[in-house]
Amino acid sequence: MAEQENIVLTEGVYYILLALTRPLHGYGIMQRVDEMTAGRLRMAAGTLYGALNSLQEKGWIRSAGAQEGRRKEYVLTEEGRVVLEADLRRLEELVENGRCVLGRRKE
Repeated sequence: MAEQENIVLTEGVYYILLALTRPLHGYGIMQRVDEMTAGRLRMAAGTLYGALNSLQEKGWIRSAGAQEGRRKEYVLTEEGRVVLEADLRRLEELVENGRCVLGRRKE
Protein backbone atom coordinates (compact mmCIF):
# COMPACT_ATOMS: atom_id res chain seq x y z
CA MET A 1 0.00 0.00 0.00
CA ALA A 2 2.99 2.34 0.36
CA GLU A 3 3.07 2.96 -3.41
CA GLN A 4 -0.47 4.40 -3.22
CA GLU A 5 0.84 7.13 -0.90
CA ASN A 6 2.83 8.77 -3.73
CA ILE A 7 0.19 8.75 -6.47
CA VAL A 8 -0.85 12.16 -7.79
CA LEU A 9 -4.38 12.08 -9.19
CA THR A 10 -5.65 14.28 -11.98
CA GLU A 11 -8.54 16.49 -10.98
CA GLY A 12 -10.94 14.40 -13.07
CA VAL A 13 -9.86 11.11 -11.48
CA TYR A 14 -9.98 12.67 -8.01
CA TYR A 15 -13.61 13.70 -8.55
CA ILE A 16 -14.60 10.36 -10.12
CA LEU A 17 -13.24 8.52 -7.07
CA LEU A 18 -14.91 11.00 -4.74
CA ALA A 19 -18.24 10.54 -6.53
CA LEU A 20 -17.95 6.76 -6.23
CA THR A 21 -18.01 6.70 -2.44
CA ARG A 22 -21.56 5.59 -3.23
CA PRO A 23 -22.64 3.41 -6.18
CA LEU A 24 -23.31 5.40 -9.34
CA HIS A 25 -23.60 4.78 -13.08
CA GLY A 26 -21.70 6.84 -15.63
CA TYR A 27 -24.29 9.57 -16.11
CA GLY A 28 -24.73 9.79 -12.33
CA ILE A 29 -20.97 10.28 -11.96
CA MET A 30 -21.03 13.11 -14.51
CA GLN A 31 -23.92 14.76 -12.64
CA ARG A 32 -22.24 14.34 -9.23
CA VAL A 33 -18.94 15.81 -10.46
CA ASP A 34 -20.80 18.72 -12.05
CA GLU A 35 -22.64 19.28 -8.75
CA MET A 36 -19.50 19.06 -6.56
CA THR A 37 -17.60 21.54 -8.75
CA ALA A 38 -20.54 23.88 -9.36
CA GLY A 39 -20.22 23.19 -13.10
CA ARG A 40 -16.53 24.06 -13.29
CA LEU A 41 -15.52 20.50 -14.26
CA ARG A 42 -17.69 18.84 -16.89
CA MET A 43 -16.78 15.32 -17.88
CA ALA A 44 -17.29 14.15 -21.45
CA ALA A 45 -18.68 10.63 -21.79
CA GLY A 46 -15.66 9.33 -23.72
CA THR A 47 -13.23 10.66 -21.14
CA LEU A 48 -15.29 9.30 -18.26
CA TYR A 49 -15.68 5.78 -19.64
CA GLY A 50 -11.99 5.59 -20.53
CA ALA A 51 -11.14 6.62 -16.97
CA LEU A 52 -13.61 4.10 -15.52
CA ASN A 53 -11.96 1.28 -17.46
CA SER A 54 -8.51 2.39 -16.29
CA LEU A 55 -9.65 2.72 -12.66
CA GLN A 56 -11.16 -0.78 -12.76
CA GLU A 57 -7.90 -2.19 -14.12
CA LYS A 58 -6.01 -0.53 -11.24
CA GLY A 59 -8.46 -2.02 -8.75
CA TRP A 60 -9.55 1.38 -7.43
CA ILE A 61 -13.20 0.91 -8.44
CA ARG A 62 -15.36 -2.12 -9.15
CA SER A 63 -18.74 -2.91 -10.56
CA ALA A 64 -21.35 -2.45 -7.83
CA GLY A 65 -23.19 -5.48 -9.15
CA ALA A 66 -26.42 -3.54 -9.56
CA GLN A 67 -27.57 -2.48 -12.99
CA GLU A 68 -30.34 -0.08 -13.85
CA GLY A 69 -31.44 -1.34 -17.25
CA ARG A 70 -28.24 -1.06 -19.32
CA ARG A 71 -26.55 1.24 -16.80
CA LYS A 72 -23.65 -0.33 -14.96
CA GLU A 73 -22.98 1.04 -11.49
CA TYR A 74 -19.49 1.46 -10.06
CA VAL A 75 -18.22 1.91 -6.52
CA LEU A 76 -14.91 2.76 -4.84
CA THR A 77 -12.82 -0.18 -3.55
CA GLU A 78 -10.81 -0.11 -0.32
CA GLU A 79 -7.64 0.38 -2.38
CA GLY A 80 -9.31 3.27 -4.20
CA ARG A 81 -10.23 4.85 -0.87
CA VAL A 82 -6.58 4.61 0.27
CA VAL A 83 -5.45 6.35 -2.93
CA LEU A 84 -8.15 9.02 -2.60
CA GLU A 85 -7.31 9.73 1.04
CA ALA A 86 -3.58 9.92 0.26
CA ASP A 87 -4.25 12.47 -2.48
CA LEU A 88 -6.49 14.46 -0.15
CA ARG A 89 -3.62 14.68 2.35
CA ARG A 90 -1.32 15.83 -0.47
CA LEU A 91 -3.81 18.52 -1.52
CA GLU A 92 -4.25 19.68 2.08
CA GLU A 93 -0.48 20.05 2.36
CA LEU A 94 -0.40 22.11 -0.85
CA VAL A 95 -3.07 24.46 0.48
CA GLU A 96 -1.44 24.78 3.91
CA ASN A 97 1.97 25.52 2.37
CA GLY A 98 0.44 28.09 0.04
CA ARG A 99 -1.35 29.82 2.91
CA CYS A 100 1.79 29.81 5.02
CA VAL A 101 4.01 31.25 2.30
CA LEU A 102 1.45 33.87 1.25
CA GLY A 103 0.75 34.92 4.84
CA ARG A 104 -2.83 33.67 4.73
CA ARG A 105 -2.52 31.05 7.44
CA LYS A 106 -5.94 29.83 8.48
CA GLU A 107 -6.49 30.12 12.23
